[in-house]
Amino acid sequence: MILASGDKHALWQAFRCLPGRVQAGLGALAVAGVVIVAIHAVGSEPGRLQDAEKGDGRYYAFDPRPDTRGTVEISKSEYLALLPEGRRTFIAIPGVLLAAASCAVLTAGELRRADRGVAAR
Repeated sequence: MILASGDKHALWQAFRCLPGRVQAGLGALAVAGVVIVAIHAVGSEPGRLQDAEKGDGRYYAFDPRPDTRGTVEISKSEYLALLPEGRRTFIAIPGVLLAAASCAVLTAGELRRADRGVAAR
């Protein structure tokens, strides 16, 4: 987008020239990722175990409570319960970043295509 040297207004117009399905898809990806991250951030209880991991046949998690702050050993059932929560965040954040990158690339391509059309006239 820097090479296309467009201002914010031109970039917005280039994004608006993308097909409606592409705009809707990128918007849906971004909104879904932000919602998942927000739900995870708001829904996590203070003092709840985080970042489950397995090592040497034992299961560990991070305990954020001030009195026991650090890694603690947990049971296999607690480990299995914590796994989906950690994965949601690790999938949602890259998803939002990839949606933003896709939006930038497609918008820059549309802007360059429009510039070539003006130069050809």
